[in-house]
Amino acid sequence: MKRAEKRLHHMRVGVDTGGTFTDFVFQATDGLRVFKLASTPADPSEAIMAGLRRVCDLTGAALREIEVIHGTTVGTNALLERRGARTALVTTAGFEDVLAIGRQARPALYDLNAVRPASIVPDQLRFGVRERVTASGEVLEELDEKTLQQLVKKLKSARVESIAICLLFSFVHPEHERRIAGALSALNVPLSVSHEILPEYREYERTSTVTINAYLQPLMGAYLNRLKTHVPHLRVMQSSGGSISADVAASEPVRTILSGPAGGVVGALGVARRAGFENIITFDMGGTSTDVALCDAPEGMRMTNEAHVAGLPVAVNMMDIHTVGAGGGSIARVDAGGSLRVGPESAGANPGPACYGRGVLPTVTDANLVLGRFGGMGLLGGEFKLDEKRAHDALNELAREMSAQAGRRVSVMEAALGVVRVVNTNMERALRVISVERGYDPREFMLLPFGGAGGLHAVELARALRIPRVIAPMSAGALSALGALASDVVKDWS
Repeated sequence: MKRAEKRLHHMRVGVDTGGTFTDFVFQATDGLRVFKLASTPADPSEAIMAGLRRVCDLTGAALREIEVIHGTTVGTNALLERRGARTALVTTAGFEDVLAIGRQARPALYDLNAVRPASIVPDQLRFGVRERVTASGEVLEELDEKTLQQLVKKLKSARVESIAICLLFSFVHPEHERRIAGALSALNVPLSVSHEILPEYREYERTSTVTINAYLQPLMGAYLNRLKTHVPHLRVMQSSGGSISADVAASEPVRTILSGPAGGVVGALGVARRAGFENIITFDMGGTSTDVALCDAPEGMRMTNEAHVAGLPVAVNMMDIHTVGAGGGSIARVDAGGSLRVGPESAGANPGPACYGRGVLPTVTDANLVLGRFGGMGLLGGEFKLDEKRAHDALNELAREMSAQAGRRVSVMEAALGVVRVVNTNMERALRVISVERGYDPREFMLLPFGGAGGLHAVELARALRIPRVIAPMSAGALSALGALASDVVKDWS
């Protein structure tokens, strides 16, 4: 169930923070204005504040008059890179290993070298408490209050930074979780309580979702609170396509894991509908990754509560978006077996592709530049100059490695074309996952590319999948920020 409403301030600004650029979209007196700034990965708020100051200079508005709707990858990246808080799990005694046991499923049945995703809660930080509730809500064993003070001491000595509380069947009888949260509040660390975050059945998925929330809470809370000191009217895109207040996003960051990509799908769907199309496949190729989603006429934006992010189940409502590590900044290399590989490692914003003037490693952007696909304009309408010589030098080094493996001379142009073909293959596979492998015929859809690099690869991908038409939106490089700008305030209930 959802409720949506709009809140209007003097001005609304959509902001999307990517791995390479931070995009800004706002409505000025002479129409929609769009610009980009280089992202500041160490502290994304620096690029945001620089951009908002530029908006104020252009419009004469004050920061206190601006409502910012922000798509962010802070939580996503922290989860992918396992940079979250030192998190403890408090659960019903006997169920401390639910996260380790999981569903006993094998995604790759015949992979003898399958690697389990790294746990975000180590064994020594999982604590059981004596209590038991049945599926109908009947209390079989009362919570042992005497053990709570001992638990507080254990958690304090463990120096945990965040705590997830997830008891068996607490969604029908939350009282025990409330009492545990009351006792642990003395530790002055963020608490994620399962009956508040996700009051639903499926024990493994609920526990995973709540621990992810706890894992991200200190980082996202600090980031958003820092941003709020300068931007009082701040909203954050959530994974389901609407926006929520910064306070809600800080306390429930698990809802923002697909924040940036969701804004892109909202923007793409709006563009397609204005053009008279309902069945579209969105293709968002940025600097670090590519996000693809399928929208059809009866369903619109397809949702799921069975997503996996960084190998972990996330059971909150979110758009059904598939992500691969292929972007304009993806680094090309020759592996130990002599094969050309592209990604998932990315040059990011710093140093960036070689043609940006600081990097030396060959990337997809360098390959596109060497192949003449930028037409000599550079980026951002010519504001951001590209160094073709540095791109050529980086691809030349790759060509030498390829020549040594192939036993013949590989030219720079061949190397660049190889890079483009490999990254296209990776993205084509992602498009097949959301279409052919789910029973959809790509020939019945339109491809809508956006993101900084989407338009450079869309036609070849459409040909490979026999998609009949490609829709090229205006300001495609900032469509995620435009989607954030157009989003409604949405509240999801479980």
